Amino acid sequence: MYYIVDTTKSFSQAAFDLEKVITRNGYGLLHVHDFGNTLRSKGVGFNSECKIFEVCNPSLASRILQYDMRLNTALPCRISIYTDNGVTKIGTIQPVKMLFALSQDIRMLDIANIVDSDITNIVDAVRA
Repeated sequence: MYYIVDTTKSFSQAAFDLEKVITRNGYGLLHVHDFGNTLRSKGVGFNSECKIFEVCNPSLASRILQYDMRLNTALPCRISIYTDNGVTKIGTIQPVKMLFALSQDIRMLDIANIVDSDITNIVDAVRA
């Protein structure tokens, strides 16, 4: 269900690159959660870095919601950049698997496959 890759880039460089790659691929960046800093600011001893990027292609998202409005709870898509034992990783939950775990409406398969391919391509482009 997860698509996670390692990169030789630093956490900061991967996060910087992700912002550019998202827009180049026709998606909008809705918000970036600096989860690592948020946890540390609350007094939690969290040693890793973690940013969560909320991304969306509005026309594809609206088509998914036309088939099953409940899926608004799973949108927008998220791509994470994080460190794990000193290694920078880029990951996402695969849209097709996630959406079909939540709804079995076969009408959205084509759209979900497009989103899945797009998000995977974004992750792979940042990894390089």
